[in-house]
Amino acid sequence: MAISSVSDGTDAGAPLLEDAVEGYVDCRGRPVYKSSSGGWRSAYFIIVVEIAERFAYYGIASNLITYLTGPLGQSTVKAAENVNVWLGATSLLPVLGAIVADSFLGRYRTIVVASLIYVLGLGLLTLSTTFSSSNDPSDCQKKTDKIASCGSPDQCQVILFFFSLYLVALGQSGHKPCVQAFGADQFDEEDPEECKLKSSFFNWWSFGISVGAFSTRLVLNYIQDNLSWGLGFGIPCIFMAAALVVFLLGTKTYRYCSKTDDQKSPFGRIGRVFVAAIRNWQTKPSAIVLLEEQGYETLAHQSHHEQFKFLNKALLVPDGSKTVMCSISDVEDAKALLKLVPIWTTSLVYGIVYAQSSTFFTKQGATMDRSVSPGFDMPAASLQCFINLAIILAMPVYDRVFVPIARASTGKPAGITMLQRIGIGIILCAISMVIAALVETKRLETAEEYGLVDKPKEMIPMSFWWLVPQYVIFGLADVFTFVGLQEFFYDQAPKQLRSVGISLFLSVLGVGSLLSSYLISTIDGITSANGGVSWFDNNLNQAHLDYFYWLLAGLTAFMFTAYLYFAKSYIYKR
Repeated sequence: MAISSVSDGTDAGAPLLEDAVEGYVDCRGRPVYKSSSGGWRSAYFIIVVEIAERFAYYGIASNLITYLTGPLGQSTVKAAENVNVWLGATSLLPVLGAIVADSFLGRYRTIVVASLIYVLGLGLLTLSTTFSSSNDPSDCQKKTDKIASCGSPDQCQVILFFFSLYLVALGQSGHKPCVQAFGADQFDEEDPEECKLKSSFFNWWSFGISVGAFSTRLVLNYIQDNLSWGLGFGIPCIFMAAALVVFLLGTKTYRYCSKTDDQKSPFGRIGRVFVAAIRNWQTKPSAIVLLEEQGYETLAHQSHHEQFKFLNKALLVPDGSKTVMCSISDVEDAKALLKLVPIWTTSLVYGIVYAQSSTFFTKQGATMDRSVSPGFDMPAASLQCFINLAIILAMPVYDRVFVPIARASTGKPAGITMLQRIGIGIILCAISMVIAALVETKRLETAEEYGLVDKPKEMIPMSFWWLVPQYVIFGLADVFTFVGLQEFFYDQAPKQLRSVGISLFLSVLGVGSLLSSYLISTIDGITSANGGVSWFDNNLNQAHLDYFYWLLAGLTAFMFTAYLYFAKSYIYKR
């Protein structure tokens, strides 16, 4: 990057040329320097924003199934499907937001626009809860399993509620992939010290969002269950508006990725590679070797050792001449994206398991004794705070104890590779499902022992503490897989497509939620056919969530085998 008007270092207080960060500019398009921009001074603003955003998001997601089965009067199966579809939308739409950011608006502008949409969605969501007299928790909240327990909601309320819900999803689409990528951009990967800090950034980023999620699950879920849904949705709206203000305060400290003319449309560049490769499909492979005469020895060498060598044909025109259609960097960027597909596919099982923590885990807890002290029962949705508590306690140990020890042994900056980290988390997911299945079996046995099988509204005399291990193990899985996937897709995506890389990570959760919804719908149809009892019956004392958990444990083990195969053959980019 050409830098003009840079001091030779003789003027006191003037930045040195070596201090400049190549490839980045400030908010006015001028060169930026390490001593006055980026790093943790900028990352702090962005992490605070993400904490507030997660507080708002989980204020909806963690207790959504309770609202749907309560004030909106939906069945357990219908509510679980709606929750999974919405979770899928919030995780898949970021792909669209990432495309807009990387090709048009840039990450900073996309974050600002998306945040405004987010606040609007939360405001309308709060408004929608005021339309129903069933909003009073004392009338409806305690009776979440039977549609008849609550009056039929007003149709306008339902329409406005779901419109607002998906407006929040649209706000997520621009906010989620860009904020994290923008935060990681504040660390120069060419600087050895800042490169280490970037790896640590992903750990503390996850720590921060766990703090936000823990707070909302502990506080907001109680407000929603016992005071008012309107207040429970209104507080996140206020927090999100405040988060936008905090983000804007850091504007002058941020590093913004600069784009040359040939980098303004990364999707166009990579798209041309695939088009040219297909067009030149019949060109003889030997023609590629001729490129050595034009100084392409590196490509000729790589074409014998790397995957997706067919894309090298994008470097030739259809008539077989030596005229180059695409640059080597374009071809390598296209290969880098294709290499991510097998890892993405085999990681989907994590997304399927992830969806259960905010749906059936919550419904399990709603039937059990949640007494913490005389007169105070923990809301079922608040049990998810044990996931965040496990992350909050484990993440500093991982970053400050495990990583240094592993680094001394392996010599790797992050202690273990990103793919090893993801794999460990997938194993923990399988263990969490096994524990959940065993606990659910115990819950069903207790219901039968006390004659409560046909009394779904009666509390089962079994403490909620039985559920804590499955939440904690799942939280530990997040420390490995959730953070590992974020760092992997950011780091391995082409530099100009890193928002897309983060959106690929989010799409693992989104597609996983949609697959979970499909599994639930299919299994419900099969098991309830011919008058049978569904695994997901409204009366959970007659249902069989334990069978479903065993199925997920087996599916996780199977997909982990496939993941190992692709992870072992994966070649990291520099």
